[in-house]
Amino acid sequence: MNKIVITTGDPNGIGAEITIKALNRLNLPANSVVLISNKKILDYYEKKSHSEFVPASFLISNKYEIIEIPYNSDIEPGKVTKESGKFSFQSVKKACEMNPKAIVTAPVAKNALYLAGYKFRGQTEILQKYLAHDNQLAEMLFVAGNFRVLLLTRHVPLKDIILTKDMVVEKISNLKDFFVQHLGIIEPKFALCGFNPHAGEDGVLGREEIDILIPAVQELRAKGVNITNPLPADTLFVKASKEYLSEVQKVGVGKLISKDVLSSCLPAVRCSVFDCYIANYHDQGLIPIKTTAGSKTVNMTIGLDIIRTSPGHGTAFDIAGKNIADETGMIEAIKAVL
Repeated sequence: MNKIVITTGDPNGIGAEITIKALNRLNLPANSVVLISNKKILDYYEKKSHSEFVPASFLISNKYEIIEIPYNSDIEPGKVTKESGKFSFQSVKKACEMNPKAIVTAPVAKNALYLAGYKFRGQTEILQKYLAHDNQLAEMLFVAGNFRVLLLTRHVPLKDIILTKDMVVEKISNLKDFFVQHLGIIEPKFALCGFNPHAGEDGVLGREEIDILIPAVQELRAKGVNITNPLPADTLFVKASKEYLSEVQKVGVGKLISKDVLSSCLPAVRCSVFDCYIANYHDQGLIPIKTTAGSKTVNMTIGLDIIRTSPGHGTAFDIAGKNIADETGMIEAIKAVL
C-alpha cells in the first residue's frame, strides 16, 4: 500500500484532536492517507475542533478512508480505561497488518495498554512484535531538524538498565545503515554519551565507559563507524541545542516544518558537528532535545521495513477534550514521512 496510515491513539487523550487539526491544516491528497480510528471518536472531537482553517466537517465528509476499530464505550477525556487501551493496541496492530508506506501514530497510554492486558512498554514494542523479521530491532530515533538522538535503551527503569558491548555495537551499526540507506549520509558522525557523570572520570565514578562503551567504540571504528569516545552528557548537547535554536532564528519556524525532516542536511553540506547523538537511556537523550525543540520533536521508529513517526509528546490527559491541544507535533510527524 503506497499510503500513510495514521492512528488516532487513545480515545481519551488528545490524539484524535491533534490528528484532525493536523490533517485540516495539511490538506493532503485523498489517496495519500488512511485513518485507523472510529467514526464515533472522530465525530466527538471534530465537533470540538472548529478550526479557523477549515470547517469541522472537513475530515470525514471530504477525503480520507477510515478503517474502523470497534469502540463501544463512552469517550471520557482524561481517563485511563481498559477499553481505550484495547482500542489503542488494536489500532497499531491493524496498521502493521496493512503494510503501508509509513505509519504515523498518535499517543497512547501505557497504563491503559496494561489494563487491557497488553504488556507493552510503548508503541515501539508493538511495532517490533508485528513488523520485525530476521532479527530486526526497532529503535527510537528522535529528530528535530538536524538535531537527532538515538536511545540505546528505551522505557526501562533506571535501576534495570543493562548495557553490553555487543548490544551497543549492534544498535549503532544499524544506525549507520539507516543514515546511509534512508538519509543518504554515507559517512555519518556520531557522538556517544557517557553512561556515568563526567563519563566516569576514568573509573572513579563508574566503569561502564571502560568496560563496555570504549570497547564497543573500538569495534565500531574497526567496522568503519565514525564515533567519539564516551563524552560527558551534561555538556555534549550544548552545541547541538545552540545550533538548532540559531537555525530557528535564521530561517524561521515555518521552514523547519518541512518534508525534509529526515534529510534536511544534504550530505555535502554538514550543518552540525555530529549527525546523531547516542544516549544510553531515555531521559539522558530526551531532556535535551525536547527542551530545545519542544513540540517539533518527532519520535521515529527505525530498523524495521516500515518507518513509523509520532509526536514527541504523550496523551496529555490533563487537556484532553478541551480543544486546546497544539497539533504541531502531529504535523511534524506526518511531514516526516511524506
